[in-house]
Amino acid sequence: MPQTSRTSEDTGSARGCSSDESDDSATAGTRDEPDEHDHQNHDSYHGHEDHAAQFRDRFWLTLILSVPLVVWAPMIQEWFGYTAPDLYAIDVIVALLGSVIYFYGGWPFLSGASEEIRDRQPAMMLLIGMAITVAYVASMATSIGIFEADVWWELALLIDVMLLGHWIEMRAVGRARGALAALAEMMPDEAERVTDDGSTETVKASQLEVGDVVLVRPGGRVPADGEIVDGSADVDESMVTGESTPVTRSEGDRVVAGTVVADSSLRVEVDAVGDDTTLAGIQQMVADAEGSATRTQKLADRAAAWLFYVAVAAAALTAVVWLVAGDGEFALDRSVTVLIIACPHALGLAIPLVTSISTSKSASSGILIKDRVALEVMRNVDTVLFDKTGTLTVGAHRVTDTVTVDGVEIDEMLRLAGAVEADSEHPLARAIHEYASEHATGELPAADGFESMAGRGVEADVDGTKVAVGGPALLRERDLEEPASMQDEAQQWRDRGAAVLYVVRDGRDGRDGRHGGIIGGFALEDAVRDVSREAVGRLHEAGVSVAMITGDAQQVADAVAAELDIDEVFAHVLPEDKDAKVQELQSQGRRVAMVGDGVNDAPALARADVGIAIGAGTDVAIESAGIVLAADDPRGVVAIRRLSQATYRKMVQNLWWAAGYNVVALPLAAGVLAPIGFILPVAVGAVLMSTSTVVVALNAQLLRRIDLDPDS
Repeated sequence: MPQTSRTSEDTGSARGCSSDESDDSATAGTRDEPDEHDHQNHDSYHGHEDHAAQFRDRFWLTLILSVPLVVWAPMIQEWFGYTAPDLYAIDVIVALLGSVIYFYGGWPFLSGASEEIRDRQPAMMLLIGMAITVAYVASMATSIGIFEADVWWELALLIDVMLLGHWIEMRAVGRARGALAALAEMMPDEAERVTDDGSTETVKASQLEVGDVVLVRPGGRVPADGEIVDGSADVDESMVTGESTPVTRSEGDRVVAGTVVADSSLRVEVDAVGDDTTLAGIQQMVADAEGSATRTQKLADRAAAWLFYVAVAAAALTAVVWLVAGDGEFALDRSVTVLIIACPHALGLAIPLVTSISTSKSASSGILIKDRVALEVMRNVDTVLFDKTGTLTVGAHRVTDTVTVDGVEIDEMLRLAGAVEADSEHPLARAIHEYASEHATGELPAADGFESMAGRGVEADVDGTKVAVGGPALLRERDLEEPASMQDEAQQWRDRGAAVLYVVRDGRDGRDGRHGGIIGGFALEDAVRDVSREAVGRLHEAGVSVAMITGDAQQVADAVAAELDIDEVFAHVLPEDKDAKVQELQSQGRRVAMVGDGVNDAPALARADVGIAIGAGTDVAIESAGIVLAADDPRGVVAIRRLSQATYRKMVQNLWWAAGYNVVALPLAAGVLAPIGFILPVAVGAVLMSTSTVVVALNAQLLRRIDLDPDS
């Protein structure tokens, strides 16, 4: 990424870690310009690596140059009871080394201070710049004999510990941003495009267009989003969903760019390239999240600005008091110490580093944070409102129950119904065929003479017998009545909102020893996800109320709610009224998180305190949400809340540590205990400030240990 005019070294945390926020994070570029896109993604991560290396190199060199200044410092000799060799022109050597340390080691802070002055945004860099400049001028004045305040060694150690703190900071932020670079590297550079004659040609992934068919071999990465047109394979989608178990994908299923095909070749018809791919969207979401400031971040920024004025005022007051007391050298020493202690370096790092780590951590777990405020608010949510279809349920009908009349085996009915439905494209027919294929003994028989009867069902010949599958309209047409032996069970299905389909075989009881007429039936419902019950249970354990909203009939909603132990149900809700229900809950004083996946969920997602879109949902729903779950797993809501709590906890800990120590340190730095013999040295002040920075950085790193695995 091109460097700005500020300096090639970057100014580190010029405005509370501003270098991290001003340097563009790896965003989703366009595959139409692959070289620039890849270069930007690469530099976004490695730019922080370079900054870390620059601070590292400056630290080690200044540390080496600091050794003579410390060894020949009169105060150090007095403390440790030794006498350093009396070298020729040692005062000149010390002054030269101190100047190199000031200008070379202190340059990032001096340039950062200059920028803060130009921008009229005083913060940490200006404080550091002031402190080291005062120390340098005082020491140089002492060396040439016009002042008595030799603090060369304090100046050297101050710059050393500042460089060390920035080095640690840049390394930590670089690792946090590395998640984006890793996403970019998942995109293959080349693809095998299938030509008109069926052969393949190798092209750059950036040259692919919508409608192209690509061949993805075992172990290869999918070069662009698309639909499988031939083949079946296990696909590792962990980079998108965070789920480590490969998922079987076959003809008609969509696959995402960057995912890995495990065991077989696939032919994929491209339907999205460049910025339209899921991977590009993920990168952009993470980048947008890194650019959004939370309420806590804004508080920290204000605190850092105020701390500058407090520090300047305290330093000025300290100087005046000790000058009035008649001790000019001590006044300078105490003023410099006050400025050092008050540097809000750790305060500037406290929030940005935590949020950066939480964003990258969540992205690697399939939780995409679009708005950091949403993540911050999630910890206080007391009600989660789930959309039913496609969120708590799979969004497609499945066979949930079967029944047969006396004398007919389940396996026999499954084989007949499965054979008839094999050629139908109706969703209910596919569900029956899939169920029969999985549960019937052996392969299903072949059916001939397939006929679709609009509004009634389908019919075909199976082993020389006419077999029909359909609903109540089929029974009315053929003047058939539901057998008494299955009436009770079928009524229970209808009561809970299930669709009931009947299997009708030609013939009468006793003909050829077979049963004729209605031989059984299927209950088909929008099946509840296997993990939904666990998600609701975990939310209840956390003290969160769970509600469900749907446009379905009341009995359908009540059946799902009973199965999942949901607290409140809103049924028969029109799409345009969903946001009104969210507002109704909020009017009761609740903090509401809305979870949905459809276009009709978008207003409710936007209205809620926290909008959470299921990743497989529509673009409109995703755009309206503050958080996106890449996987169709409602347990991710629990993980989001866990991450929100942990992130806030780390923010508060860091803020207290970064700012709280000033309450004690500033008075000590000013010399309030000097009358009883306790004086806080300038170097110790530098160590305290830098220690605060190191503690904040290490504490933020602990956030990486949080477990967001939905299975845990």
